[in-house]
Amino acid sequence: MPRNAPASSTTDKAAVGVIGLGTMGGAMAANLAKNGHQVVGYDTVPARRAALRKAGGQPLGSIAAVAKAAPFLITSLPSEGAVAAVMKELASSAARGRIVAEMSTMTLAVKESARATLAKAGLILLDCPVSGTGRQAAAQDLVVLASGPAKAVKDFEAVFPGMSRSHYNVGPFGNGSKMKFVANLLVAIHNVSAAEAFVLGRKAGLDPEMIYKVIGDGAGASRIFQVRGPMMVKGDYHVNPSVTNHIQQKDMRIITDFARDLDVPTHVFNAATPYYAAAIAMGHGDHDTASVCAVLEEWAGIGKKARAANSAPESATRSATRSVAKSAAKKPAARKRAPGRSAKA
Repeated sequence: MPRNAPASSTTDKAAVGVIGLGTMGGAMAANLAKNGHQVVGYDTVPARRAALRKAGGQPLGSIAAVAKAAPFLITSLPSEGAVAAVMKELASSAARGRIVAEMSTMTLAVKESARATLAKAGLILLDCPVSGTGRQAAAQDLVVLASGPAKAVKDFEAVFPGMSRSHYNVGPFGNGSKMKFVANLLVAIHNVSAAEAFVLGRKAGLDPEMIYKVIGDGAGASRIFQVRGPMMVKGDYHVNPSVTNHIQQKDMRIITDFARDLDVPTHVFNAATPYYAAAIAMGHGDHDTASVCAVLEEWAGIGKKARAANSAPESATRSATRSVAKSAAKKPAARKRAPGRSAKA
């Protein structure tokens, strides 16, 4: 059953340490501080530490200092290497008994390795990815997918309401990531389908704002249509991106490998993948994933670059992005498993 976030109080709130103060971690830390928690944090980027101070938290000089200052720790990190490095530092911080909620989207192997590293040092790791974008994180509109030892998850419920809309205990360690993979599969598909709908309507002569208003009120709407639709209406994808196409590609590779290991066909998901590669080829790698709409606009002949080059049979941009999409759309070869390797995740 979901646990919804209650109204916040400024008394008896647990101290929380946040390691990784980027788009997601920074928003979580700011909301925790706003909701009455004492928040300490660390990030390698000075500007992010300054942002934490401005939001009411206290930046500290090291990961070990954060671990010693708070019983509950959150990690929100961009890469496998960052996760490994942070877990190594936490393990050497002499902070036995701390509960760490790892909220990044990583492979199960990375999460398991992190858990083993912390367990040797007496720390408990929870696998707690979140469902939601950076903008949803800022609006405290996240859903936490918590998994791990039941008591530790229960203890961390003192923290979840301060940075999320709701939270679920989805079972044993690793189930959080599995649930996140399922959620992200849908997000990737819904994002492309929303873009297709906008482009179809626009080329048919419909006003984009009207499309957003009317379709958003009907059976065809989705949460992603609601979240990414305003960016598609404006055609503005570079200001405060919630999830970039580079990050999306990382997440989609994880899902692709996860499904392949389980021998699960994901044809619709696979069909959506090339649009993100095409967006990167068009220069949208660091822009919001809603920019797949710009790809489709170019192909439909209604994009900015397409309009500028409408005298040519096919613009260089359209030719290049179509080539990327065609290449990426090819069915991947079945990956061979090592002898004796189980198909189970």
